[in-house]
Amino acid sequence: MIRDTIKRHEDFAMGENDPVGKCAYFLVRAKPAKYPDDARYGLIVTKKTFKHAVDRNRAKRLIRDWIAFNERMMRPEWDYVFIIRRAILDADRTSGRTAMKKALNYLRKQEINE
Repeated sequence: MIRDTIKRHEDFAMGENDPVGKCAYFLVRAKPAKYPDDARYGLIVTKKTFKHAVDRNRAKRLIRDWIAFNERMMRPEWDYVFIIRRAILDADRTSGRTAMKKALNYLRKQEINE
């Protein structure tokens, strides 16, 4: 089952102590879920980073595939925000899935200070 997405601007706000996972393709930040029974994820793909809509859409397609593949590694009580980097356009499917797994594994080990 794929998670819902974060749609409201206010829900993307993160705290200073929220854990961050990094890789060449994206940054991922986790925070306590607004609705614990229905944890979500959000994507930040900016025009400043990706000038063309084709590139923004490709980046979103790739990251959604990686999220679906690694869904079991995401904590159900956390919302995740992915900030996409330009290098994602050079990524292939397997390297992206591996990078996502490592970033989520790092976040699983972190604690969120509430």
